[in-house]
Amino acid sequence: MKLLKLIPDNTNIRFLRWRVPFYTVSLLLMAASLALVGIKGLNFGVDFVGGQMIRVTFAESTTAPIAQVREEIDALGYGEPIIQQLGEPNAIAVRMGLPDTDDPAVTERVIREIRGTLERNHPTAEIGSAESVSGKVSEELAWDGGIALLLAMIGISIYIWVRFEWQFGVGALFALVHDVTLTLGLFALTGMEFDLNIVAALLTLIGYSLNDNIVVYDRIRENLKKYRRMPLPELLDLSVNETLSRTVTTSTSLLITLLALLVLGPDVIFGFTAAITLGIFVGTYSSIYMSTPILIWLGVKSDSFVPKESAVDVQERKARGEI
Repeated sequence: MKLLKLIPDNTNIRFLRWRVPFYTVSLLLMAASLALVGIKGLNFGVDFVGGQMIRVTFAESTTAPIAQVREEIDALGYGEPIIQQLGEPNAIAVRMGLPDTDDPAVTERVIREIRGTLERNHPTAEIGSAESVSGKVSEELAWDGGIALLLAMIGISIYIWVRFEWQFGVGALFALVHDVTLTLGLFALTGMEFDLNIVAALLTLIGYSLNDNIVVYDRIRENLKKYRRMPLPELLDLSVNETLSRTVTTSTSLLITLLALLVLGPDVIFGFTAAITLGIFVGTYSSIYMSTPILIWLGVKSDSFVPKESAVDVQERKARGEI
């Protein structure tokens, strides 16, 4: 009985033949993502900006009356609210700065008045619970989240550098930057909320991308020792093809679970699941078209993992008449 295989044995796809076009597209997408983050910005959650946030969904309307809601809350006299869409046209997040006081009763009163205004003027709207984070705590969370991402990428690159060669470390770091940048671009484009859950998703994405890269790099190292005279582009193609079945099978099994969570899961984890889902796609892509072709441009040679002979070894071989 034959087993069903997503990828047949002995595939011979010339991936590196298209390395320049794919690299060009990837660099353009990275530039576009950075431009979106810089111009449009990320829809930071209350974890990072501080204040209080209330989610409102207008279930009986196709679009949220943002201007009307802003006028209603502004009339309360607590300052102008920040209102942003939450991915869907009829879902918004209402953010307000916390009152300049340490009295929690004042904060609770502000929240009650905002909720009361929304309930009176929009009785059919679904109003979620309020989230509150002080400005100092939000700054610490944003700083710690950024440091965690940076240290993870640097630590992973150093690990691969030590285990393989410095070129492999640079290739892995570039692939990680590529994956994280495109994910940030998705959140800037869609306006989905960016909070600590998304930072956790990015760290998960970094771990997955690392695992994919190590599998491919390990096969490249083995083949460099085995096929010393094979041209490097052909050897890299061979290595990617040999690991392709494992890569596609792992990615597909993860995507089945993630797509089920996207469709059937609760809204509170939608952003987390969306980030990891995109990460699986870009992580699989980058392990083939980002971290592998860059080894050619970084000067990896066919003898990179062949032990170098010392002068004594050469003299001994000459004495034995081997050279």
